[in-house]
Amino acid sequence: MPTPTITIRQLDDTDAARFKALRVRAIELSPTSFLPTRDEENSRSLDEVAARIRTTDTQTVFGAFDADTLIGITGVRRETLTQLRHKATVWGVFVDPAFRGRGIAQRLLDAATAHAADVWHCVQVTLGVNANNDAAKRLYVAQGFVRFGTEPRATLVDGRFYDEEYMVKTLK
Repeated sequence: MPTPTITIRQLDDTDAARFKALRVRAIELSPTSFLPTRDEENSRSLDEVAARIRTTDTQTVFGAFDADTLIGITGVRRETLTQLRHKATVWGVFVDPAFRGRGIAQRLLDAATAHAADVWHCVQVTLGVNANNDAAKRLYVAQGFVRFGTEPRATLVDGRFYDEEYMVKTLK
């Protein structure tokens, strides 16, 4: 039997439980790549999660699906202030390890950046990445992101500090 095609789409309220489960798994597998702890993410109610992934004029979350299974996620949010509305921020990029190496993260990033450019008319997107996460940094560079700065000791995970690198991609 052939493998089902991976589909990318915006998430909605009905995806809250799947998003929460995958997000908790992402934090368990890579705690230095996400800001909330496992317990903080797990403590969010499904109503809170639904609100977090609901598409608005300033935020949306994309999911990658293998049939009905959510296997990848990324969010993008736009600034609300008039003088900052030209830019958006990509957050929460994760693909289940069993599905990596198939271009899914690239497709999620393409969907997020296209939404920022085409729907919100943003001219750039930014993101932050743990300075030690070489695989993620390679992905972002391949997608056209360029590093513009580093925040030393940005996060503290299990008693250890991690720097955060900031990257930008010009859309138009």
